Amino acid sequence: MLENVLKDLISINSSAKEGANRAIEYCHQWLSGHNLPSELIENNGYKMAVCEIGSGDQTVIFNGHVDVVSGKEEQFIPVEVRDKIYGRGAADMKAGVAAMMCAVKELHNKPIGVKIQLQIVSDEEIGGFNCSGYLAEQGYRGDFIICSEPTQLGIALEAKGVIRLDIEIEGDPAHGSRPWEGINAIEKAFEVHQKLLKLPFTNESSDFYPYPSINLAKIHGGDVYNKVPEKCVMSYDIRYLPTQNHEDVIKQIEDITDGEVIINMFSKPLVTERDNPFILMLEPIVEKHTEDKAVFFGQHGSADTVFFANYGIPAIEFGPSGLNWHGDKEYVLPHSVHLYEKMLIDFAMRFSN
Repeated sequence: MLENVLKDLISINSSAKEGANRAIEYCHQWLSGHNLPSELIENNGYKMAVCEIGSGDQTVIFNGHVDVVSGKEEQFIPVEVRDKIYGRGAADMKAGVAAMMCAVKELHNKPIGVKIQLQIVSDEEIGGFNCSGYLAEQGYRGDFIICSEPTQLGIALEAKGVIRLDIEIEGDPAHGSRPWEGINAIEKAFEVHQKLLKLPFTNESSDFYPYPSINLAKIHGGDVYNKVPEKCVMSYDIRYLPTQNHEDVIKQIEDITDGEVIINMFSKPLVTERDNPFILMLEPIVEKHTEDKAVFFGQHGSADTVFFANYGIPAIEFGPSGLNWHGDKEYVLPHSVHLYEKMLIDFAMRFSN
């Protein structure tokens, strides 16, 4: 059953809103078809399925997304080769969603002393503000969050914060044959970029991270060959450490340029303490099923966990094993997906009355 659900989800091209909504509707219908109390919610045109089972004073949220990045047409045809299932979204993160759905089905009507709230969302890859962000704002928060991102069955306790910014550099136009009469905005931008890479914040580290991440994602400047470019815009995706302050990072960047620094988006880092009671409960379950020590680490990227962490709720990324997500040969290991489902069930049963 689990692998069938996963393959059905992979078969839905959910790289755009319409397809992601179809995937949500599939999940909602599957849950409802198994007599689970699934609720369909919509915000700004993005759909979500929310299903809550169990009872008790605490709520654990299983959160997963069905939207994916764009892929080739053939990637939406699931292919199983030996011990791997290939397809867009196989790892990121339809496998985790399928496992959570099947786990909730197995847990339904069992005597668990905790509420399990399954949240399946459709816009994580574009920021998550319309779905998980909306759900958190509306009070769908709980006491502990598990996002089923692919983590190789490790437990991600931390995630870097995100700053997306543009630096607009002004030059002075001149004829292309006499560049000394102007100021080349592209060359000026290149100098700023080199300075940025040597700023103090770039050399800092923390327990899980050797350094922050800096990606010069886009650059635009100039319009014709025979003119010294008068403007250049550099767009950055910066992932800063949990030990760093985003305002300090921005101040350091502002100090190296006379250009305008425009902040397009930022999100806080995520930190869940190693000795959190939910973590201490999950750790032996992971070790039992993997027959190895639980691995704790920090994610370089960001996930929907941040929306709940903003309210002080402990959250982790924890999911099956796979590789090449966002790549041409994305796959998941079905054995790990079955293990993951069992871990979720065991975790919920730890709260049994």
